[in-house]
Amino acid sequence: MTNLKFARREFADGAALAEAFADWTAALLRDAIAARGIALLVISGGSTPKRYFAALSRRDFDWSRVAVTLADERRVPDDSPRSNARLVRETLLQNNAAKAQFCALADSRLSPEQELASAAARVAALPLPPDLAVLGMGDDGHTASWFPHSTVLPEVIDAAARALVAAVPAPDKLEPRLTLTGRALLRARLRCRSKVLGKPRRLPARSKTGRWRTCRSGPRYARRANV
Repeated sequence: MTNLKFARREFADGAALAEAFADWTAALLRDAIAARGIALLVISGGSTPKRYFAALSRRDFDWSRVAVTLADERRVPDDSPRSNARLVRETLLQNNAAKAQFCALADSRLSPEQELASAAARVAALPLPPDLAVLGMGDDGHTASWFPHSTVLPEVIDAAARALVAAVPAPDKLEPRLTLTGRALLRARLRCRSKVLGKPRRLPARSKTGRWRTCRSGPRYARRANV
């Protein structure tokens, strides 16, 4: 059975959490570079990690030895406000972190089949496995683009999935997604299963009885789990 190890720290506000989490991330990346000469960081998009990305971009170490990619991406042009790649370029790949190597997933110039094949090839060329995967959480409990009740979910979350990247239809009927599969994410040396830097909200959680309940999360809390 998988053992979950949680560490909880409380912070005065989201800004303090972002700075502390950036320090922790930078220390981990430095250790990875010292151990194998390069580090691979997988991150998630959305609006809440902006302060964390900005803080991390200012940390001083050899960013030229860091590769960065996304856990998932909407299939939109790079300049779309809904593009995770745009968010990363504008917030993380600045200051010291401008030297990092960035591997985007989407390329809207290609057909869906070509786009998926191209993303898979780029991810395969990265220094896998990831040293750290920072994964957000949606209101329905999804992480990356692993949506509950998706018809492709069993294949996508499989640690032995055939592909590193999969195409996933979005439940909101908007843009389809590209997501890293379990073959990439579940082999990360360390995974942050949830990182909450935004406003408090109610998130779904399953109790030991199997019934769904809600739990509160917000900017005071950071939970890390290595599974």
